[in-house]
Amino acid sequence: MYQFLVSFTVRPERRDDFVRAARRAARDSVANEPGSHRFEVIADEKNPDLFYLNEVYADLDAFNTHAAGPYFGAFFAEAGAYAEGPTWLMRGNVVGDSAA
Repeated sequence: MYQFLVSFTVRPERRDDFVRAARRAARDSVANEPGSHRFEVIADEKNPDLFYLNEVYADLDAFNTHAAGPYFGAFFAEAGAYAEGPTWLMRGNVVGDSAA
């Protein structure tokens, strides 16, 4: 399994827009991309303008398929107007995973 965690800093007046766009991308990716396993939108507990995306894919190829797909593009087309990021916090394969 290939996993990563990224952060975005969002303009305060656009927080709801960011959450809506990220949740839509999460729903559509997991539903329609066979290698997409998990896509969580997480709000920071201390900073209301900071959000994390925690994503899990079958392997790096599945993530690359996602990154080339319509949901990834639509998310960045919208969120890029009001969010800074992504800042990569973690990415890699589960230790002992045969897909690594």
